[in-house]
Amino acid sequence: QVPLVESGGGLVQPGGSLRLSCAASGIIFRFASMGWYRQTPGNERELVAGITNGGDTNYADSVKGRFTISRDRGKNMVYLQMDSLKPEDTAVYYCNTNPGRDSFWGQGTQVTVSS
Repeated sequence: QVPLVESGGGLVQPGGSLRLSCAASGIIFRFASMGWYRQTPGNERELVAGITNGGDTNYADSVKGRFTISRDRGKNMVYLQMDSLKPEDTAVYYCNTNPGRDSFWGQGTQVTVSS
């Protein structure tokens, strides 16, 4: 069973919004610090938002004020609400624990911001 499955990506115009979802399989994720990461071709994967077991959040400077990470522990889900999207937000988005574990990387979901 794939431990983490991302969904919700797509094509959106600049200024638009998307909500990404991450479905987690396994009790380990209910209490772990989780994060949303993104990667563009030729670049390393970067953490854009994190949420701790206690609900504390942190964001990369590039998305602060525009992205919101949340979790539903009962459903074992992690979400990323992305508003005021910019072309530079275009990337494949992944969820994982924070810090990320190699064995948990999934397929990701493509987000493309373009007019």
